[in-house]
Amino acid sequence: MLSDRMTTVRPENRRVRSLFISDIHLGTKGCQAQLFLDFLRVHDADTIYLVGDIVDGWRLRSGWYWPQLHNDVVQKMLRKARQGTRILYIPGNHDEFLRDYYGSHFGGIEVVEQAIHEGADGRRYLVIHGDFFDMVVRHAKWLAFLGDWAYVSALGVSTYINVVRRKLGLTYWSLSAWAKLKVKNAVNFISEFEEALSGEAQRLGCDGVICGHIHHAAMHDMHGVRYINTGDWVESCTAVAENFDGTFEIIRWTRSVRLLQDDIEREEAALSDAARSAA
Repeated sequence: MLSDRMTTVRPENRRVRSLFISDIHLGTKGCQAQLFLDFLRVHDADTIYLVGDIVDGWRLRSGWYWPQLHNDVVQKMLRKARQGTRILYIPGNHDEFLRDYYGSHFGGIEVVEQAIHEGADGRRYLVIHGDFFDMVVRHAKWLAFLGDWAYVSALGVSTYINVVRRKLGLTYWSLSAWAKLKVKNAVNFISEFEEALSGEAQRLGCDGVICGHIHHAAMHDMHGVRYINTGDWVESCTAVAENFDGTFEIIRWTRSVRLLQDDIEREEAALSDAARSAA
């Protein structure tokens, strides 16, 4: 986690054509709501896609957790909708209760099953959360719940590890992300997930797919179409932006804030040195 000072840094406002955001997990202690709120304050878009698991119904059913910051995030999104941003909400498995409301509007936010996004360059992208292509979620939900428990436990361990790392001046380190990239079965799962989503995009005649679900931000063309995963706002704090020329980029918000904080600290050190020299 970043310090409070780092989360209140304000870079220049930026407007993009489209933003794709998923896996915020509002309603959980792991949600990086302050960082996400900071991100929303300086990013605007003509269209925002909320690509599933925005609210974590699984966690809320087992125990209510909804601090003011989480409410602030919801209010910020509703404000953007009132100001003219088109917002489409594609529910995931953690907020599957919203799948009963396809076609409905809540405060200007439209709930849809999936979407076809046409980029500025004319390319078409399937926008979908992706859990229907996760065999564990589809056919062994009890195992998915067990995996969710293990993930939350790993986040708890990471919190204690990072308390020590911060005291040593080290950056944030994620146990679950490390395990995901080191355990062979997890690596194979990510590869199979990407291939399955890419195949679905091809089946629908799309040039690419934009999804979430696995908390692993990525962008590549390995399976015949452009595969883009938005990542999450629990650990990696990533979003995907489409620029007005049709190009896409992954925004790694914690890295952006950290770099900006480094710039501020360098400027403060330079001013301090200049003041000492003048004295």
